Amino acid sequence: MRFVLLIVPTLAFAACGPAPAKPAESAPAEILWDTWGVPHILAADAPGMFHAFGWAQMAAHGDLLLELYGQARGRAAEYWGAGHLQGDQYVRAMGVPARARDWYAAQSPPMRAGLDAFAAGINDYARAWPERLDAGRRQVLPVGPEDIAAHVQRVIHLSFVARGQPRAAMSWQGAGSNAWAVAPSRSASGHAMLLANPHLPWGGMTTWFEAHLQAPGVDAYGAALVGFPLLGIAFNDHLGWTHTNNPMDGADLYELELVEGGYRWDGGVRAFEQRQDTLRVRQEDGTLGAVPLTLLRSVHGPVLARREDRAVALRLAGLDRPYLMEQYWEMVRATSLEEFEAALRRLQMPFFNVLYADRDGHVLYLFGGCTPRRPHGDRAYWQGLVPGNTSATLWTECHDYDELPRLLDPPGGWLQNANDPPWTATVPSLLDPADFPPYLAPAPRLGFRQQRSVRMLTEDESITFEELAAYKHSTRREAADRVLDDLLRAVEEHGGDAVKRVAAVLAAWDRRVDADSRGAVLFDAWFAQTGGRPFLTPWQVDDPLGTPSGLADPAAAVEALERAAIQVISAHGSLDVAWGEVHRLRLGDRDLPASGGRGFRTIWFRRSPDGRSYARGGDSFVAVVEFGDPVRARTLLGYGNASQPGSPHVGDQLELMARQELRPVWRTRAEVEANLARREVMEAAARGATR
Repeated sequence: MRFVLLIVPTLAFAACGPAPAKPAESAPAEILWDTWGVPHILAADAPGMFHAFGWAQMAAHGDLLLELYGQARGRAAEYWGAGHLQGDQYVRAMGVPARARDWYAAQSPPMRAGLDAFAAGINDYARAWPERLDAGRRQVLPVGPEDIAAHVQRVIHLSFVARGQPRAAMSWQGAGSNAWAVAPSRSASGHAMLLANPHLPWGGMTTWFEAHLQAPGVDAYGAALVGFPLLGIAFNDHLGWTHTNNPMDGADLYELELVEGGYRWDGGVRAFEQRQDTLRVRQEDGTLGAVPLTLLRSVHGPVLARREDRAVALRLAGLDRPYLMEQYWEMVRATSLEEFEAALRRLQMPFFNVLYADRDGHVLYLFGGCTPRRPHGDRAYWQGLVPGNTSATLWTECHDYDELPRLLDPPGGWLQNANDPPWTATVPSLLDPADFPPYLAPAPRLGFRQQRSVRMLTEDESITFEELAAYKHSTRREAADRVLDDLLRAVEEHGGDAVKRVAAVLAAWDRRVDADSRGAVLFDAWFAQTGGRPFLTPWQVDDPLGTPSGLADPAAAVEALERAAIQVISAHGSLDVAWGEVHRLRLGDRDLPASGGRGFRTIWFRRSPDGRSYARGGDSFVAVVEFGDPVRARTLLGYGNASQPGSPHVGDQLELMARQELRPVWRTRAEVEANLARREVMEAAARGATR
């Protein structure tokens, strides 16, 4: 059965924008911009830090930030036309604008002051430099603190937690990440180390902004998603953490049976809550049209689709937890495992695994998020349409912190996650799925990227900081190690001279997807011809790094290689075309050969009409950190630390990404001053002065 987004004619009323943020009353702050466009914010108090951070985000990403806030208001179609209508419908149906106001009101006075200051920094920048912003985006101004709360909801809850339900809300479902926490027992230096390596689309709501924040009680370095007032992945002198996408299930679709007066519920009829709304839609001539809506809500949540006598309602976990920003404020200021876990225990972040390391040598993994405490059923049951006619399927609580899969200081000395279920956070597994509800997480499973992650950790008993950075860039094709020798033997047995010449290219291949690797394009074409399932033995939990393996049909595999050869010759003119000739890193006027793809060094590509494939996501913010004295770190943000047109930092790190290099992190004032591009003092910056 197919469903359509519900749009019911109704009465109209004008949407109201937010009240301007009150100017922050704070001491002066400095922004020291280094040569890579990273702002180092030195503030005398927390409001000054938040204010400067809002200013800095506008300087680097002003047009994008305003676009994201306009979308979070559910008014993007009003500002920019009908192409945004479906997104506005979703935001309004989910009640984001009203909930954002409630969330802001619920914050502690210090956090409200921080949000006020962040919004004021955005507005102050726009007043000082209006000519640097797109005129169409300036319609969103002024920004209010509730816009921040709305944006957080749209990104975290409506996109990550909803996991594409409805699908239009999340068109980037390949998002993932790698993360390692290495204990002193496996570190050559005797210090714990952390690898942060999120894989997200390059642009839009998943754009990272690298920054260094200093204020009393805060000295943190990391990255925030654009529009967020705090760092989402970060480290300080004591500890650090990163996130990976979590295979938890915090969203359920309930099927409702429509009857006169509402929908069936526990043997009777329950009426919908009904609300009237209107979307303004900018026409091509600049005038505004109106699309009236009737928004229905069941006991489960908002009704998003309706057809004939059925409707579908979406229930999301975590919408009743408004203190996500308070939690991250505690995390960024924590100086010990105890303080950090006290913040985590709030479970205000409804998504994401957490991997953590600190100077005391602790490493931690948490299967984080708000997982509903469901009354019955396994994961498959809750992945489908759930009957919505009975209270027996309605959950109202989430699992407590102590009920979630968690590992601290495992005897093997390492923790990892590459979007695999929690059971393989370390191998051999220390977590038994039987100890947890069957709906909590998928069954144990390691794909090839996850196997590569585990293999590198298990094969090195003394990992140096330099090795950690090198492992992050591994382009080894685990699938080739598993099946290529069998394919070459099959060609010898079943193939003629022509296909044997093709196989010779694969035999000479280094089994990597480096820019100069020859044979990788051919192997990927063959693997695709098999549907990605050529194996005789599927993955086995008792042989996690040796399966899948073997060829199920050697003769068919040879035929697939013949077809792949024709495809590669037709597209590229050569069987041994270099990987980087086909796969490119392109931003602005930069067009460079790429290393990476499927595997631990993840890059997603989109095919272009010119026959090449261009990176569209994958590796984004990367950090490797060693918690010695002092803390040592290197980072990279491949697409650069700005998106604003004309910025020299749009794509300026792409050459480093092409060379598989990371940048040193500058955290002391002396280091920053030695690599200073410009300095802003916020009292003067509001008048447009810099020095």
